[in-house]
Amino acid sequence: SSGINAEYGEDGARLDISTRGFWSSKDCTQFDVRVFNPRTQCNASRSIPKMYEKHESEKKTAYLHRVLEIEKSSFTPLVMSTTGGLGTEFGMMLKNLAMKKAQKTGHSYQEYI
Repeated sequence: SSGINAEYGEDGARLDISTRGFWSSKDCTQFDVRVFNPRTQCNASRSIPKMYEKHESEKKTAYLHRVLEIEKSSFTPLVMSTTGGLGTEFGMMLKNLAMKKAQKTGHSYQEYI
């Protein structure tokens, strides 16, 4: 046994959001959220895009293997800053969500994005 519970990681960490049919009709997707402050000392030497990349990468390092191998799901880190910006993968998630909502309601994609 790996010692990892599908709901909780070996360190007790739990993913924030779980959904079915998000990226494709039969998949299960796990999301984990991180909000960071770009104005802190530890971020001072990084460009804004590099900050998002760092935080997305840290989330993937923490969860990707467990989600893919144990939970048999896909994983998307949702990274945003306290100043209102979004990471690349969070942006892609919102675009997909807007597209699904538009298709379901008959409204235009632009109304949701």
